[in-house]
Amino acid sequence: MDLQITPRKLSGAVTPPPSKSQAHRLLIAAALAEGESTLHNIALSQDIEATLRCVTALGGSWTETAPGTLTVTGIGGRRPSGGDLPRLDCGESGSTLRFFIPIALAVAGGGVFTGRGRLMERPQGPYFQLFAKKGISCEQKDGVLTVRGTLTPGEYALPGNVSSQFFTGLLFALPLLDGDSVIRSTTEVESKGYISITRDVLKTAGVETACTGDFRELTVHGGTYRPFAAAVEADWSQAAFWYTAQGLGSDLTIQGMNPHSIQGDRVMADFAEMLRGEPLSGAVTGPVLGRSGSPAARPHARPERPGWATPCVGSVSLPLTHCPDLAPPLAAWGALLNGTLYLKDAARLRIKESDRLSTITAALTALGAEVHEEPDRLIIVGKPSLPGGTVDSANDHRIAMAAAIAATGCTGPVTIRGAECVQKSYPDFWEVYQSLGGDIRVL
Repeated sequence: MDLQITPRKLSGAVTPPPSKSQAHRLLIAAALAEGESTLHNIALSQDIEATLRCVTALGGSWTETAPGTLTVTGIGGRRPSGGDLPRLDCGESGSTLRFFIPIALAVAGGGVFTGRGRLMERPQGPYFQLFAKKGISCEQKDGVLTVRGTLTPGEYALPGNVSSQFFTGLLFALPLLDGDSVIRSTTEVESKGYISITRDVLKTAGVETACTGDFRELTVHGGTYRPFAAAVEADWSQAAFWYTAQGLGSDLTIQGMNPHSIQGDRVMADFAEMLRGEPLSGAVTGPVLGRSGSPAARPHARPERPGWATPCVGSVSLPLTHCPDLAPPLAAWGALLNGTLYLKDAARLRIKESDRLSTITAALTALGAEVHEEPDRLIIVGKPSLPGGTVDSANDHRIAMAAAIAATGCTGPVTIRGAECVQKSYPDFWEVYQSLGGDIRVL
């Protein structure tokens, strides 16, 4: 589906969708428990549907008892006996694939994994290297990955600078073993916020873990998952698009956000303060945490300022070490910033749904922005407005949404090719965009 947007500012109140990261984890914990768990505020995006398919493949079941409320019947940590290895269709969800590889080993002795798009091309090296040392077979052929073997308690060493998803997969699987285990990171750990979400969900399900302050060592105790009831928070990574629209001059109020969330992308509230503030110059050198009394604690109305939609001047360098998903909305903001924005520590963006350093550059350049791509960062020189143009979404949901938000600062029409890709994480994005005054035409 191709869309054409006639640029205009947006206005109104918007509540971002439920956190996909938290929903994946709550669904998995519920599936591993014995008994029924009730989960509220679940949005059935394509990625979440992939996780639900894998839950079913391992013997769990679920029903939608009310809109957004799911009752999940777990397997008690073991797949019903008999039959071949389970077949797990992960769609295009990297989280689903990496979470379920060790889970399938723990509950079923392995599994056969398939996917679509770039999913089966995304690197699984940390698992392959780790499992080879433990006698676990991993064979990938013609887009199908088969893993077979037995997980045993002990020490598991992984690089922490590839993806936190490998840590989460082990954190879910290792409690199912008869004994304690330790996960050690061989490098500095990135995306710590996602590991914190995992540990918080495990605690909700009665599974205790411990970690060092730098997350280099995680201790996992053998135990039993308990059924539970929980609600999914609103998603800070999706809220980031609306923060960007707000910063570019749209009169939006962002509602429903938890200012005390452990989601790493909560840092967007602080980044937004910086990009809207006066004066603006300098760099953020480490993780930024929400502050008491910051705008994150209340709905965010756009500040009234003259001149540029974004009034800041100078240059800003923002680290994406722990929040890589913020790159697309921040880049769209930077394209219309009164200054230069450096998005650094971003090499991992090359192994997302697309090579996001490349596709962000291509998308914004197509709209007339000045973007310089380097191996691990983007340099974006802002302009007062962009002329518009045609953007190839590269089948990447965050690229399509970033282009739509950038369109609010364009002077000419913006065409987005493959716009249906937002179904991956934000199924009603285009409906919400229109409800806020966006002018969209299906081509």
